[in-house]
Amino acid sequence: MTTKKTRIKHTPEFKAEALKLADKVGVAAAARQLSLYESQIYGWRKAVKKDAKISDRERELATENAKLKRLLAEQAEELDLVRFVSNHAI
Repeated sequence: MTTKKTRIKHTPEFKAEALKLADKVGVAAAARQLSLYESQIYGWRKAVKKDAKISDRERELATENAKLKRLLAEQAEELDLVRFVSNHAI
């Protein structure tokens, strides 16, 4: 009969501190100090980088969206002006 190990769920705070320690002393040393596998720290680091990239992309898209909304509003205003002038032409 084999015994199944239960997975430990580490808090986001613990992961952040582990990543800070890994930046200071290296991944291997941090893993030894915290009784972790190096792959866990590398995985957490990869996830943080992925989240940062997504955030940057979302920020870019929000900026572009605002720009396009302004442009659309300006064009709608110009169209209203053209319609007004054409309806009131002599």
